[in-house]
Amino acid sequence: MDRKYDILTLLRSVAQGETPPEEALLKLKEQPFEDLGYAKVDLHRAVRQGAAEVLYGAGKTPEQIIGIASAMGAKGCRNVLITRVGPETVRQVEERIPLEYHPEARLAVAFPGTRRQLGHIVVATGGTSDMPVAEEAALTAEYMGNRVTRLYDVGVAGLHRLLANLDVLMQARCVVAVAGMEGALASVVGGLVDCPVIAVPTSVGYGASFGGLSALLSMLNSCASGCSVVNIDNGFGAGYLASRINQMEGVSET
Repeated sequence: MDRKYDILTLLRSVAQGETPPEEALLKLKEQPFEDLGYAKVDLHRAVRQGAAEVLYGAGKTPEQIIGIASAMGAKGCRNVLITRVGPETVRQVEERIPLEYHPEARLAVAFPGTRRQLGHIVVATGGTSDMPVAEEAALTAEYMGNRVTRLYDVGVAGLHRLLANLDVLMQARCVVAVAGMEGALASVVGGLVDCPVIAVPTSVGYGASFGGLSALLSMLNSCASGCSVVNIDNGFGAGYLASRINQMEGVSET
């Protein structure tokens, strides 16, 4: 259910005299957020930002996740993302609410529903070990209504693998470049494409990579224009930003 559409329908009903203004005001007052005590669920996030509130699963109990997601589902929210959630928590949550779980990305989706496939986002990784973070980015973007192409294991150690996919890269409205080690993939991709590149440093690498700090600094110092950088292992943040870029005015549904 589209929250913007609901509010627009309500306003049209008032304009046509079908709903008293006082009743409409009461409905709008009830909608902004729901106070559960341990959480204030933002029910107007989709109206303001185009996507429902996302639950950060780490640190929350299964009961808290169930409570928050249930409140959102009761208001018509669909494809509610729950990030960084483990299988034991998922087993308890899925007994109470509809859930899809992607273990590699540690991403769950409550009240899964239909999804659009707008524009084109490419998610590329330097190596296979970067896939968990890349999958978090790709799935986030997909559940937010974007068409996503995955290009995995196309790092600079074998540059021909990346160059063999130039046609796919050139068709993208945004590229998410996920890499650990020295994080060179983002700079290379940034020098090839005419769209924004979101660099995601991962904690993949040997000791001197300092848990992804080396890749983070490399990406921050990229000489390629048009590259932005998110935090270490933050696939969700990259997928969310890529969705925002891809769905800017002018994107047509495909």
